[in-house]
Amino acid sequence: MKKPNTGDASGRGRVPIKVGKSRKMTPSSRQWLQRQLNDPYVAAAKGKGYRSRAAFKLVELDEKYRLLKKGAKVLDLGAAPGGWSQVAVAKGATVVAADVLAIEPIPGVTFFQADLTDAKTAALLKDALGGPADLVLTDMAAPTTGHRATDHIRTIALVEIALEVAEDTLRPGGAFVAKVFQGGATGELLARIKRHFRDVKHVKPPASRSDSVEMYLVALGFKP
Repeated sequence: MKKPNTGDASGRGRVPIKVGKSRKMTPSSRQWLQRQLNDPYVAAAKGKGYRSRAAFKLVELDEKYRLLKKGAKVLDLGAAPGGWSQVAVAKGATVVAADVLAIEPIPGVTFFQADLTDAKTAALLKDALGGPADLVLTDMAAPTTGHRATDHIRTIALVEIALEVAEDTLRPGGAFVAKVFQGGATGELLARIKRHFRDVKHVKPPASRSDSVEMYLVALGFKP
């Protein structure tokens, strides 16, 4: 297989790669591999040492909303594999991360393998930050079933858990960023978020694949 020209995260300068047919590879596996090999964000993530291409979603959200500031206190919920924590700590933030899964250590990041549904977890994370958070992040999503309505409901349940932590830990004026699926936060959850934040937006950053139903909720100006 010819080594690709990785270009940059925009895809400029890349030579498309085609994956040949193989008896050992199913059509879906071949399609996935071809997409990975031709994804400029995958190549750029490897080049920058990010643990996942998802790191660029936070980079792009930060460019638009100036979420990450030097010295800011940041909680990264559902942090595995750690790409968002890497971006935040590189910006000079104090980062405390949590996930039910273990991750490889990240220099400058305090990590807890903890369950966010445990009532004690929010206090644990806030104590580790040394005070209220400036920003609470979550890129969590439930394993997909292929049924969009079900996947949306399951992911929104994770957003609700993260929001409870955010409400317990954010300073006045702080921000909350969470992954949601197509349709975004709706109904009672959206009303609750709007009560507690000055400005609420749904955004699809360029690094989010065009065929993905994911988008991000960005809530600014926390009002306790």
